[in-house]
Amino acid sequence: MKILFLTHNFPPEVNAPANRTHEHCRRWVADGHEVTVITGVPNHPRGVIFDGYENRLYQEETIDGIRVIRTWMYLTPNSGFARRVVNYLGFAATSIIASFKVDKPDLVIATSPQFFAGLAGAVVAKLKRRPFVLEIRDLWPKSVVELGQVGPGPILSTLEMLERWLYRSAAGVVVNTRTFRQHIRDRGVAEDKIQLIYNGIDPTMFKPREPDRELLAKHGLDGHFTVAYVGTLGLAHGLTLLVDVAERMKDRPELRFVLIGDGADREKLEEDIARRGLNNIVMLGLQPREAMPRWIASIDLLLVMLRDLPVFETVIPSKIFEFLAQERPVVLAAKGEIRRMMEEANGALVIDPEVEDQMVSAIETIMSDPESARLRAESGRNWVDNGFIRDDLARRMAVFLEKVLDETGEKH
Repeated sequence: MKILFLTHNFPPEVNAPANRTHEHCRRWVADGHEVTVITGVPNHPRGVIFDGYENRLYQEETIDGIRVIRTWMYLTPNSGFARRVVNYLGFAATSIIASFKVDKPDLVIATSPQFFAGLAGAVVAKLKRRPFVLEIRDLWPKSVVELGQVGPGPILSTLEMLERWLYRSAAGVVVNTRTFRQHIRDRGVAEDKIQLIYNGIDPTMFKPREPDRELLAKHGLDGHFTVAYVGTLGLAHGLTLLVDVAERMKDRPELRFVLIGDGADREKLEEDIARRGLNNIVMLGLQPREAMPRWIASIDLLLVMLRDLPVFETVIPSKIFEFLAQERPVVLAAKGEIRRMMEEANGALVIDPEVEDQMVSAIETIMSDPESARLRAESGRNWVDNGFIRDDLARRMAVFLEKVLDETGEKH
């Protein structure tokens, strides 16, 4: 197949959308498919262009056999709804323009979030008269409504109209949770047009390994029991709770809390930590993707946290697969689909979201009973190994894409 894939994020950016898209495309290329990705200049999450890139209308490179076309973007940090919408609309426009540099593909895929990348993909598919496949990894506009960023009115009505048009335009829809699949069904999309492809892991990268004591010592963490949050420091995760817990446990000298990542809430968190005078929290910022297996192996307890809002009951954070693949103790503070999955897998200690007492108790439980934590981690790794290997999932998605081509009669 000749695949054209539109995505807002792609390596060297290191967030979940970039990783999933890259690893799927890499597998497809290795299996003999021809893949072109249209994406923006790398700048997530701080709106600062990565070294070696320029914010031009068009630049091209090859990554792991994938042709990557990068377009101009309005640069803004991953904060402030209005500026982010301008960023999203700008990418939608420039990605459509960039598509004229691509010969006619067999089909066009676009991944959401963000929402407007999906709209651009639908437009490009119509211009090229090829089937369109929409990948849904976040429910827009539902998520922005529940986060209070958009209220009832003409903007929301327009977004909901565009959402319905997007689903109707797609010859196939890929989702990464069962709850998303039900949402799409409820919008009138036929069952046979929807394919569930979970997030997963690269087992050559994420596997059990020894802690890196040198890495810990470099940051003053060796000899401490480390509790870490890894990922985007944003609205979805309720990270003030972690600061509250650190303050409550500040009299435990052996305990250190670690934040690895960047995002909209970073400065607010830094100010909060400084205001409270806490010296048991270490903020490490964004780390390279290739360094993450060493960090995961070296942390004693990893936290996966979501806010207590209905929209986050539909979300399955991709990081939990990576943590479990490395056989690490995990505390999950969430409701919904990921909670049910972890309870079935017995792969994590599960608590309610945004409840300080439960988080403190969970940390103390892991510290006092490392054997039970080890057994849960072992169970979690077995669960990931038996259904969440990225290459297998990428091939399953490729089969679905072939099915879309067959059913639309567009296969070359």
